[in-house]
Amino acid sequence: MAVLSTGSAVVLLSQDASAETLSLRFSWKLKGEYAFFYLGQKNGLYKDANIDLHLGEGAGAQAALAAVVQGQEDLAVVPGIFALTAIQKGMPVKIVALYQPAAPVVFISHQENPVLKPADLEDKSIASSVGETSTAYLNEFCTRNRIDCGKIKKINMDSQVRISEFMQRRVDVVGVYRTSDLPLLKEKTGGNLAVLDLPEFGLTVPGLAVVARGDSVEKNAVVLRRFFAATDKAIEMTRKDPDAATAALKTVWRAGPSDSIVREQVEATSRSIPASAGKPTGWVDESTISNAVHLVKAAEDVGGPKPLSSFYTNELLAR
Repeated sequence: MAVLSTGSAVVLLSQDASAETLSLRFSWKLKGEYAFFYLGQKNGLYKDANIDLHLGEGAGAQAALAAVVQGQEDLAVVPGIFALTAIQKGMPVKIVALYQPAAPVVFISHQENPVLKPADLEDKSIASSVGETSTAYLNEFCTRNRIDCGKIKKINMDSQVRISEFMQRRVDVVGVYRTSDLPLLKEKTGGNLAVLDLPEFGLTVPGLAVVARGDSVEKNAVVLRRFFAATDKAIEMTRKDPDAATAALKTVWRAGPSDSIVREQVEATSRSIPASAGKPTGWVDESTISNAVHLVKAAEDVGGPKPLSSFYTNELLAR
């Protein structure tokens, strides 16, 4: 609380009265990946940074990015590879923090017909949908692991039915995230799943990222730097106390899965966020962006090359 002296009068100003409002939109519904934001909010980290933070669920990365471009939101949390594709196509945003340089994507299969190494994908059917990370870059995955993609039966379907089709054994393989889908599916199947880790076999695509309008990076630099410094602390708190992070998220996600499932999502997210020596959490490495842009261009025609500085900045992260 600040004290303002005006002659003989002393006026007490609450921190909330002078706090700057910041709005952040997720690309999807609530899940354990977002818990550290809620723990930071519950523990007053953003309030201490003089920020009135508003967090909101989303309905897809495209809608979240559009809200930022239109000025309806200050920040969006989206898959980094999606943001890179949008920027390459001309969207005026930048990645301002990258918490998952390697999205924690895996292929899962049933134990009676397991896929444990890339070569096991041959002669299997795999669920695929537009914009779905695990299969969007399947050709590159095949090339890097010297397997014949022509022997994999890719079945296109709506993204909402991919997992149910897998559970009903209509497809052999489906791609999911360790940080959200896998804990739920392990509970449903009693853990009876085979898991193939895509980053382990060379498919590294940027995951959880925070995006802002390009022109807001300088205009809102002061408040955004405070936001990221507070978020850095929230991530560290979550690593140390996943139960507290789970409880913070469950206060707003009452209809979510069990505490044990959410806690597993929270812990998997913490493991997916590297702690870089000498760099703040969320630091964007140029090689990560360069490799991802190569992936995007190999997968679709997105126009001529852009300078790497078009895609990201580290200017808002503490040093």
